[in-house]
Amino acid sequence: MLDNILNLSDDIKTALLQTAFMVFTSLAAAIVIGGALGLLLYATSNQLFIKNQAVNKIVGVILNIIRSVPFLILMILLLPLSKLIVGTKIGSQAVVVPLSIASVAFFARLAEASFSDVNKGVIEAAVSFGASKASIIKNILIPEALPSLIKNITVTAISILGFSAMAGLVGGGGLGDLAYRYGYQRYQTDIMIVCVLILIVLVQLIQWAGDFAVRKTDKKL
Repeated sequence: MLDNILNLSDDIKTALLQTAFMVFTSLAAAIVIGGALGLLLYATSNQLFIKNQAVNKIVGVILNIIRSVPFLILMILLLPLSKLIVGTKIGSQAVVVPLSIASVAFFARLAEASFSDVNKGVIEAAVSFGASKASIIKNILIPEALPSLIKNITVTAISILGFSAMAGLVGGGGLGDLAYRYGYQRYQTDIMIVCVLILIVLVQLIQWAGDFAVRKTDKKL
């Protein structure tokens, strides 16, 4: 068992780096694009901002369509798009495209919920004092929603980690690919166990970092 692990130590390190690349790249896309879409959904459903039912419905339907497709199927469907964008259908770079799209849709709805949980009285008070919409978003809405946003970023990061493990089924690299090739196809259970243990540790680290950040930003704690 130990010999197998030592012999594949370089492969394990490479798989870990590929997983980290997929998770961090997709998470960055989720935070930036998904966060903006979540804010748009909130603003277009709120009379205090720019209520627009048409925009809200269109964006909402698009996000719901993406979220309704299981990730494995979505990944296969979007591989031609990966080929167009990054020039290949295999490897971690190719998987980042569908992974980012799925993550954006996932986090957008969570971000919308975080913004919706902000006390409306605080926003109404700012409006009554003549604060601009941009100022309210920057100085009140986002700071007040930040602890909830961090919690949802943590949930998203862990979900992305799980999604990335599925990439191994289509040659996407990462720990899932390593576990599939050696643990399943070659019956090397020890390699499968190592990959699972690494994923468990990564989840624990992500959750700890998220909880720590929430404690630092939440004024109620």
